[in-house]
Amino acid sequence: MVSVEDLHGLSAGQASVPDCKLFPQSPSAATRIAVLLAAALAGAAGGVALASAAGPQPLWAVLGAAAVAGGLLSTWSPCGYSSISLLRPDGRGLRAVAGWLPTFAMHGAGYGLGALMLGGLLGGIGLIAGFSGFGSTALLVLGLVGLAYGAHQLDFLRVPYPQRRAQVPHDARQRFPKWVIGGLYGLSLGLDYLTYVQTPLLYMMTLAAVFTGNIAHAIAIVALFNLGRFLPVAVNALPIPDYRVQAWLARHQENAALADGAILTALGAGFTVLALI
Repeated sequence: MVSVEDLHGLSAGQASVPDCKLFPQSPSAATRIAVLLAAALAGAAGGVALASAAGPQPLWAVLGAAAVAGGLLSTWSPCGYSSISLLRPDGRGLRAVAGWLPTFAMHGAGYGLGALMLGGLLGGIGLIAGFSGFGSTALLVLGLVGLAYGAHQLDFLRVPYPQRRAQVPHDARQRFPKWVIGGLYGLSLGLDYLTYVQTPLLYMMTLAAVFTGNIAHAIAIVALFNLGRFLPVAVNALPIPDYRVQAWLARHQENAALADGAILTALGAGFTVLALI
């Protein structure tokens, strides 16, 4: 456990600290109810708007934005904390950042390969199962899943949260160069289900990928989710000490869960309305 006082008391020259597990006070029930209702109303209005929109592009835009948001919210997990802490430049200054770029690139390549593998698998499953896009049934399933997990994240409902409670192997840093570690971490996290699942948005994107019944479309959905997971590592190119990054993530852990619940609820309400209109 790392306290805020411990974090502020670290010397400026210290590169990293253990994963921070300091969490602020949980939002009140009134706050969570307000978020739930506001998100549901906004989502329902969005569903009506999607129903009147021409073509599938607006729906795909919503799915794409939700996928990237889900990836970003996955940063608040043991693996997210660990990746940002480990995959840092060796030293400071432009030369250190330039030497770190191969690690960053390999990390992104790992995510890309993970998207090809997982997205190809999900799209193939949907193709074999005979799915062909987002009809009323698919939208209703996505809507109900979103509403259930939105209530779960806002602490009003307990639903199954399947995941493999494991982190990427820390001992890899002692056996491989950092650019290799970046690629291995990217691939492990890019397969999404090999480590902790922080946000149920992954479940929604998994279902959406299967429902496309199209391998290319499924890969695109997973790739957008992985893009959201990958981007936070770019903060390591900035002259910000690791302990400040870790502390900021820890302070906003509950806010991330609140945002997650709001997004899931809005998507659930929107897809449900769209399915029923």
